[in-house]
Amino acid sequence: MMKQIRKITNVYFALALLAVASCRKDKDPNPNPDNPPAGSVCDSVYPVIFLHGFLASGDTWANQVMRFSSNGYCDNLLYAYDWNTVGGGSDVNKLDAFIDSVLAWTGKKKVELVGHSAGGGYGYNYCEDTARAKKVAHYVHIGSSSQSSPAGKNDEVPTLCISSPDDLVAGNSTITGATNVTLPGKDHYEVATCAEAFDAMYRFFRGGVAPKTTAITPQGSEVKVSGRAVTLGENKPLANATIKIYEVNPNTGQRLQGTPNYTLTANANGYWGPQTIKANTKYEFEIISGVSGDRVIHYYREGFVRSNPLVYLRTIPQGGLAGTLLAGLPKNDNQSVLAIFTADQATIHGRDSLIVNNTVLSTPQITPANKTVIAMFLYDDNNNQQTDLTQPTLFSFVNQFLTARDFYFQTATPSAITLRFNGRNLHVPNLKSNTDGIIVAVFD
Repeated sequence: MMKQIRKITNVYFALALLAVASCRKDKDPNPNPDNPPAGSVCDSVYPVIFLHGFLASGDTWANQVMRFSSNGYCDNLLYAYDWNTVGGGSDVNKLDAFIDSVLAWTGKKKVELVGHSAGGGYGYNYCEDTARAKKVAHYVHIGSSSQSSPAGKNDEVPTLCISSPDDLVAGNSTITGATNVTLPGKDHYEVATCAEAFDAMYRFFRGGVAPKTTAITPQGSEVKVSGRAVTLGENKPLANATIKIYEVNPNTGQRLQGTPNYTLTANANGYWGPQTIKANTKYEFEIISGVSGDRVIHYYREGFVRSNPLVYLRTIPQGGLAGTLLAGLPKNDNQSVLAIFTADQATIHGRDSLIVNNTVLSTPQITPANKTVIAMFLYDDNNNQQTDLTQPTLFSFVNQFLTARDFYFQTATPSAITLRFNGRNLHVPNLKSNTDGIIVAVFD
């Protein structure tokens, strides 16, 4: 298995920057659209389609979608397109079919296309065909490889290139003849998710008009959440997966009641919701895939201030890159397995602070700038009931985005695991990794 992982991770960096992998067209690109109010901004703008990067999913764009909706964009004009980032394909025809579905659904003549990292190469290549390029009003290339000219076979698609000198994956890329925006201080993931990137995109799409706000504006005491149930990396939809939502004690992560507040079932394409929940309230999202051998995953989120249509619940696939890498996660009721996901930026030593149970994890060894850590797995790898902070062998071949450390969470006595990221707190319960499943703490 080590040889397989080494072979896969040797091409990891190339896959993250080069585009084009296989993808899927969902029958219904927007299963829960809102009807746009007459005379709104929705009448005068094109739908936006976002393409995520390697090992990512549509929730890369959750904050940007909420910023667009905060500025009057209707839900039926905002789309995240999921594709299999570890499949190795190059079929732009599936993306083309999805775009055609969006155009038919919205009645618009063109779309705005946005791609990040590997999704940037994917979007750029899509525009190389003249017929396809005619469907794209503007193209935005974020944190991806430099190009010699704007998108389109004849450079006909107005192109915005957003990059950062502090993106240590793609670098400070430019496109000759395009509008180039540089965002210092932003890491490879953050360059796509930050408010400054939204501001640049909005102005580019609207002919220089500034957004009313770059904030995610609150919506009151209740919000709606919806999203997808998919496998990690592959983004394979989990048809008929069960999603249970529990309100939890914000100080412990423990459920306030034994039965779920809401129980939902994902449709054939993995979509679930919408579900109305309390704003600014801590919830647990439990996903049970229904696939034999799959582990139950428990997601703990910060409170939602605005309706979020891109709440993704990922499970671990059985096989493939992600499945091979994570197959060694313990199934041991004497310990918890915790994954920490920072959904809008990496954790970088010297800039960020990540502390778990009073142990600092944002160290030069664990979160150096060149590793761009987005997700961190913590478990007692050597099963000695001690926190050693050594790196599990399985993760020693991964150079970007993911990391792991030996960290012991006891389960003999129910207790809270306390996480603190850049001054924001989350508390999750010490679930048993075999009986209960895997814990995922998400900092939005």
